[in-house]
Amino acid sequence: TMATLKYSVGTVALAAGFGVAAGAALSVLASHSSLLSCLFNRGKGGARVWGEQPHAGWEPPQKLGVPEGISKSAMVALDPKVIGGKKCYPLIISAVVPRPVAFVSTVSKTGEQNLAPFSYFTAMHDPPCVVLCICRAGHRSGGKKDTMQNIDDTKEFTVNVLSEWFLEQANHTCGNYDAGVDEMALSGLTPLPSTKVTPPRVKESAVHMECVLKHKYETKGYNGEDTATIVVGEIVMFHVNEHVAKKTPSGSTYVGLDELQPISRLGGNTYGRSRECFDMPRPDRDWQNR
Repeated sequence: TMATLKYSVGTVALAAGFGVAAGAALSVLASHSSLLSCLFNRGKGGARVWGEQPHAGWEPPQKLGVPEGISKSAMVALDPKVIGGKKCYPLIISAVVPRPVAFVSTVSKTGEQNLAPFSYFTAMHDPPCVVLCICRAGHRSGGKKDTMQNIDDTKEFTVNVLSEWFLEQANHTCGNYDAGVDEMALSGLTPLPSTKVTPPRVKESAVHMECVLKHKYETKGYNGEDTATIVVGEIVMFHVNEHVAKKTPSGSTYVGLDELQPISRLGGNTYGRSRECFDMPRPDRDWQNR
């Protein structure tokens, strides 16, 4: 996983959690051109992030063209048990992309704050939950990272959505610092009191989720040792900045993509911006009878 933005992200070794909700809302808006125009035009200068669907005229069962470099190349078979679990890391984080980044705030049982980014991150909506995979800390001989230890002890945390305007500060929290170091203060970020849990939120973030531990699952590597914990946290309170909060035609709240400026995690030390998006509705059931 990545408690480190160093080799991890954000828009999921598990999926694009927050993007799922945004995508569903955008699909509803597809026929409302005026709303889409408002949603996908930046306030200053009108720079658009709305693009064209790659193959708008496609009809099933037509075949789409595959790049020549792909079509003329063979597949390379890689057995993870032969490679070894740890050496699968570069492959996983470069193949499962883009991934959203969960900026996770926790507090220890003695009151020490901790803040770290994780890109093995996704979400679900009923009940609203986030899912994190928190790997063991290699620099601590395989022990738990502070985030995981704090969640174990207090059963609480907050997830703050990462945006471009505070990326460098967020990245500064992912160093292999000693236990007890306050990354919020170290990076110059601002703690904001939560309403239902003890861990603070990050003021610079535009979307906050207060969470309580719902489930956790320990995973073991090929050598039988614990390698990570999958954490399911139930969201007990959302906080959405008014500037990014939008409404669907039916009145549901969603987050404006252009205003959020989300950052995603790719392979290595590479990050991504959501600079061009397009809408593509799902096929209706009638297609199965055509």
